[in-house]
Amino acid sequence: MNINEVPLRELKKAKTKIALYEAGLSFTENRMFKDVLLDDICREAGISRVTFFKFFGKKEDLLVYYMRVWLTRRIIEIGKKNLRGFDAMRLILRQIADDTRTNEGIMPSLIAFLSEMNMHCSMPKLSEAEVILLFPGQEEAGAESPDMFAMFSRCMNEAQEDGRLKPEIKAEDAVPFLFSTFYGGFLTSRLYGSRDIMAFYETHLKLIEK
Repeated sequence: MNINEVPLRELKKAKTKIALYEAGLSFTENRMFKDVLLDDICREAGISRVTFFKFFGKKEDLLVYYMRVWLTRRIIEIGKKNLRGFDAMRLILRQIADDTRTNEGIMPSLIAFLSEMNMHCSMPKLSEAEVILLFPGQEEAGAESPDMFAMFSRCMNEAQEDGRLKPEIKAEDAVPFLFSTFYGGFLTSRLYGSRDIMAFYETHLKLIEK
């Protein structure tokens, strides 16, 4: 289905939902999401609170939506560049470092939210209209719900196949280490007051990379 085949009602709903998501994201450039007022998000998007709750159960659901979109975009990018193993992991981690330069609040906000949720949240299902608007030309990949565990497992299995994972480390054991790297490397860079987040990620990766 292309955008011209999407019913106008569904297209309008998708545009409204994406507008709310983008408005919420815009407020985390220099502050934590918990400090952002829902009224400010609605005002920025030009949408009422009543309408907001037709699309999202609570303000924090915007963070889950962000995670869904962000992970899918990384998967698409990895596929386009035909990356695998540690090269794919570096793309993922480098994007976090790059995003933080322009949006300082989003990653710590996401980590804080996931901690409150015991690190578990279900990826939202997107409508056809949302997929077309968010991932033009990549609708098939965009429609699939991303799975970070599966993504990390694939990277480490590929690294093992390519002989780039240290031989004493099993691929399945490297996966939880990557989760620690993904979240912990970022937090450690904050602890040290460093803006070079990628340097901390590299320090972690070198512990398991041959």
